[in-house]
Amino acid sequence: MAGTPTTQNWPELAIGLYDKLTGRNAEISYSFDEFELNVPSSTAPDSPSAHWKMNGTIRIATRDRAADQAS
Repeated sequence: MAGTPTTQNWPELAIGLYDKLTGRNAEISYSFDEFELNVPSSTAPDSPSAHWKMNGTIRIATRDRAADQAS
């Protein structure tokens, strides 16, 4: 999309995900069975990467603690 900023690193990705989901009682759940992934250390074209192997479930849930304390 034109005018949409691109994510430059992992912290920006995490912050963007949190910003989109906070306060929406959102949960994302992924299940893996012998899933393998090469995770780059940066967005540079020749960036080195780490090899991850995953089995099981990764669950990401968010909540807004400020909203919880206000109620």
